[in-house]
Parts: sequence; structure tokens; C-alpha cells
Amino acid sequence: MLLRRVLILIPLLLGVVLFVFIVMRFSNSKPEYAYFQGANPTPEQIHRFQVENGLLDPLPLRYVRFVGDLLHGDMGTSVLTKAPVLDSVLTALPLTVQLTFLGLGIAVVVALVFGVTAALFRDRWPDQVIRVVSLVGVAAPAFWLALLMIQWLAVSKGIFPTGGYINPADSLTGWLRSMTLPALSLSLPVAAQLIRIIRTSMVEELDRDYVRTAIGSGLPPLVVVGRNVLRNALINPLTVLGLRIGYLLGGAVVIEQIYSLPGMGQLMINAVRDGDPAVVQGVVLTIAVGFMVVNLVVDILYLLVNPRLRSAA
Repeated sequence: MLLRRVLILIPLLLGVVLFVFIVMRFSNSKPEYAYFQGANPTPEQIHRFQVENGLLDPLPLRYVRFVGDLLHGDMGTSVLTKAPVLDSVLTALPLTVQLTFLGLGIAVVVALVFGVTAALFRDRWPDQVIRVVSLVGVAAPAFWLALLMIQWLAVSKGIFPTGGYINPADSLTGWLRSMTLPALSLSLPVAAQLIRIIRTSMVEELDRDYVRTAIGSGLPPLVVVGRNVLRNALINPLTVLGLRIGYLLGGAVVIEQIYSLPGMGQLMINAVRDGDPAVVQGVVLTIAVGFMVVNLVVDILYLLVNPRLRSAA
């Protein structure tokens, strides 16, 4: 099963590369004009740049060359900084990974605590309160939460900084303070969705016959819930979690811009603004590959959680 999943990634990756390549070639971004940075180049200078960079070659040939460069680890060169795109991506990627997985960890912990609590207190006041709060969280955009948190926790209370990034190697405490608000802004909408799904899955499992049989035979309810019910109920949330990681990666683009974090999001927005298509396609491809790898990891977790899938495999 895992081998099939890995093999499926190959044509999927080629399709993503083709899509990004075509979109960037038909976009309004003109690297020949970005290269001269508003210096009013002559038509001869523009033509020379196009010839030297293969911009006048047929589109299929440019695509084959682009894929070949990617296979050798070459994402192109920025027309503005003249630096390899791969270097810029590797510089910005660690921060985005930190933000994404810190937000993911917060979302999973919050969703498990409140989702399980809502299921165990089904139709009572804790369940009603959690359902209302999760509904509000689903409807709240991440950028709106970010602005509210900056105003309340940074400007008014002064607990956290309004933006900026501190490397954990310099100060772990400073890193936590600089990443807390961005991670919360990114994770709370995802946590709200997972709460509803975990609550529904838990309620379905709690109504099954094996739960009543186990409790009736004398097993402590906490043991039954923790060892059997929760494990079986996590199968559906895992599906949503894999998809929500893509949302976290995409949402990091906006959140990094709001909090002035020098990650992949800020790198891509700056490249779009400055008309640097090589950097844009490098960032998009990196995020797409990361999303596919995460979904492969989710498939592996499926095998660990669901014994029936292991038997089928």
C-alpha cells in the first residue's frame, strides 16, 4: 500500500510542476522587465535577455528544461537578487515549517481535549458550550484572529510582540514569544473544525455494543475510552487533519505577512509584488511537495491506527 502511495506521488508531482509552469508562463510577470528594475531597457536589451534565458524557446522545450533542472536541484535564479531560488527557499523554509507544526500541535491538543470532553458530556452544558465556541472558531478567518490578538495581547496587554522573529538558537523564550500569536492565529480555526469531527466520531464509537460490553464486564470507563474508543474514533479526524495541514501551509502565507515573519509566505508575496516568477514557482512547488509528503505520512498513520487497513495491505 505504501509503495502504491509513493508511486502515485510521481505523476501527481509532475502534474503539479506542469500546472505551476503553465500558470507562471501565462501570468503577467515578465522577468525581462523585473531584471532591469524599471531602468527603461531598450528593445535590444530585452531581446538579448530573452535569448540568453531561453524565454523565446517553444513552451514544451522550456518545460522539459525546467523539469531537468528540478531533477538536479536547480529551481532557477532570481532575476532581482541574482541568487539561486533554492538558497532563498532553504533560508525561508525552516520558519514556515516551525510555524506550521507548532500550529498543528496546538490544534491537535486543543481539538483532542475539547472534542473528547464534548463527547463524554454529550448534550449537557459542557457539550453545548464547546459546540458553540467551535462553530464560532470555524467561521472566524485566521487573519481576523491575528489582528484581534495583536490588538489585545500585543498592543493592549503587551504580553507578546506585535511581530518579528527570534531564532530559537539565540533565545528559546524569545522564539516562543514571537511564534505564539502566529501559531494561535493559524491553529484555532483548524482546532475548531477538528473538535466537531472528533466529537462526532467519539459519540458514534461510544454508542457501539463493544463499549457497553467492556464497561459491563468491569473495565474502568477511562480505560475503555482511552484504549479503544479514542483510537477507533481518530480514523476520520486523521483524514481531515491531512487536508488541514495544507490549509496551515497556505494560511502561513497570510499570517507571516501580518506578523512580519521572514518565511515562505513573505518570500512569495515579495516575489509576486516585485515580479520575480522564478521565486514564486519555487515557493509554490515547495509547498505542494510538502503537502504531498504530509499526506503520505497521514496514510502511514492510517495503517498504524486501523488494523483492517494493515490486513488489506
